[in-house]
Formats: sequence, C-alpha cells, structure tokens
Amino acid sequence: METFEAIGKRVSTREYADKPVERALLEKLVDAGMRAPSARAVEPWRFVVVTEKDALEKLGQIADHGPFIAEAAACIAVYCEDTKYYLEDGCAATENILLAAADIGIGTCWVAGDKKAYASEVDNLLKAPQNFMLISLIALGWRKSEKQQRKNRDLDEVLFWESF
Repeated sequence: METFEAIGKRVSTREYADKPVERALLEKLVDAGMRAPSARAVEPWRFVVVTEKDALEKLGQIADHGPFIAEAAACIAVYCEDTKYYLEDGCAATENILLAAADIGIGTCWVAGDKKAYASEVDNLLKAPQNFMLISLIALGWRKSEKQQRKNRDLDEVLFWESF
C-alpha cells in the first residue's frame, strides 16, 4: 500500500471482531512505532502489548474515553521516558503504529494517556517504572465492519499560503 492510501484509510475503530491479532503482526506494529523520528535520537519509547482479556477489560474500565478497549484484540500502551521531548516522540511513535495498522487492515483507536487522571491507574496495572510517562493507549483488532468512513474538512478550509 502507498503511504497516502494508508493515511486515507486510517479511521478510529471502536468495534472489533472477536478474532485475535497474531503476535507477529503486533511485533510488526511495535517495530513501526520504534522507527518514528525522535528528538536528539533519544528514542525514549517503550511499548507494552496487552492481549489478556482481563487486562483489556480493566484498561477499558480505567480509560474514561476508551471502554471499547475491553472488546479489542489487543492494546498497545505507548510509554516514553520522561525526557524533554517525550510527548513529541511518543506521539510520533503512536502515529506510526496507527498508519502501519491501517496498511495491513487492522483497526485502531488512539486513546489519550498523557496527563490524564487515569494515567497512574494504567501505570499501576502495567507496572510502569516511575520515570516513564503514558503517551497513549492504542486499541486494536480486526474491524467488525469495513463500512467506517472518515469525514475530513476540505483542504481550502485548513490550508493557508504565506500567512494565516
């Protein structure tokens, strides 16, 4: 798939089929995440892949905007060591995972983590070291329906030349 095709196909998926995602594909997604750009080449990220149903259900209960995590085949928690550019690096890694998943047909939804009230509960559940910051929870799995569509604004609404 071409890059622009993957970008165009990426949608937030909140309904998943009851079908596991193979470990090799999950590893491929994490590999895509760790290939993201990193300020000063620090690469502060760590990825926790959760596939156990009990843990997914707990994450779905903890994350107030992510109850659908409970129904996902997996969740990738993106963490970054608390460095100067942890948030930028972690968001770049998250986006790489989302696009790689779209490329192979896996549905995803980015659930915020940084500075959320529930971040410490996620940290406790996943036994995160204190010097790591939760960037995102990525729910993922095979889509229950392929009919999801994404409505984007027209380019002329958001593009400005030379000045705002």
